Amino acid sequence: MSQEGYDKLVAELHQLESVELPQVREAIAEARDKGDLSENFEYHAAKREQARLLSRIRFKQRVLEFARVIDTSRLGSDSIGLLSRVEMTNLANNSRMTYTIASPHEANIREGKISIKSPIAQALLGKKEGDVVEVRVPAGTLRLRIERITL
Repeated sequence: MSQEGYDKLVAELHQLESVELPQVREAIAEARDKGDLSENFEYHAAKREQARLLSRIRFKQRVLEFARVIDTSRLGSDSIGLLSRVEMTNLANNSRMTYTIASPHEANIREGKISIKSPIAQALLGKKEGDVVEVRVPAGTLRLRIERITL
């Protein structure tokens, strides 16, 4: 995992624990004060939200527990690996695209980060500049030429 991804995950966990969870607990207390809990919709909705939040908190804690931050200064840019930024050309239509190979928890296609477990990343791992790679994706087969690799 990158340092940026780790920091983002820590901040998100802090937000859940220190802001959202106390708000939900307050909502439960307010709903409990209204009386009969068996037919109290607000109480049941707040309890469901609390369970959802606690589940997300446990998941993020577990991810952080096993996460390893990768020192990018020790990575080489001669072949594609985790945290590599890859510029490539789709040979079918000559369109260029740039992706960063990221951990599954950091993957975000809007930011140009694809999971190392995705079919495209799996096909690219270990390849070098100038290599042509065929990738099987749900829409068919892509032929991609690797133009540039950076970190």
